[in-house]
Amino acid sequence: MSRVLVFGGHGKVAMLLAPLLVSRGDEVTAVIRNPAHVGEVEGTGATPRVADIEQLDTEALAELVAGHDAIVWSAGAGGGDAARTYAVDRDAAIRSMDAAGQAGVERYVMVSWLGSKADHGVPEDDDFFPYADAKLAADDHLRGTGLEWTVLGPGALLDEPGTGRITIDPDGRGAVPRADVAAAVAAALVEPATVRRTLRFGGGEQPIAEAFVAASDAR
Repeated sequence: MSRVLVFGGHGKVAMLLAPLLVSRGDEVTAVIRNPAHVGEVEGTGATPRVADIEQLDTEALAELVAGHDAIVWSAGAGGGDAARTYAVDRDAAIRSMDAAGQAGVERYVMVSWLGSKADHGVPEDDDFFPYADAKLAADDHLRGTGLEWTVLGPGALLDEPGTGRITIDPDGRGAVPRADVAAAVAAALVEPATVRRTLRFGGGEQPIAEAFVAASDAR
């Protein structure tokens, strides 16, 4: 059994992830901002924790994550407002990483995106640029920590049934069901081959855990 804290606990990926973790015996705490979502989160088997991560400083976040075995960052501002995108997707995410270090929670899985690279190619005048820029900064910060980190970079997210199969470093947009992203997070949490790895993936034909191990072996 592992005690997993999920930031962004009412998001679509997190709502699919929680039942996967609970079904294998993990204890899941889902951090949510809106108290109105408590009932839905409880329905996944997770324990909701209402907190506004945008407002919490590093010390408060350290108190929040203390006692857990792993952290999953699946939170995001949802786009639309550049300032809030930076505040959540970059600044709050970075504070949570620093908080994990302070609290002694070593395992940290970041749900990022396929294009989170320095050469992502998103123009600065594009509405999507703040998200691309914020995610890259957060990912880079995580890779520079001493945590047992994994950065998962799925492609375009689909609301379709999961297949349990992916392709590592896909061409194009790498479209993948959110259910498979949730399954990838669950697999990464228990697969040592994913530690200190950035894994970009899309839908495919290789079983998720097998794909992660093969990607590690190919290094």
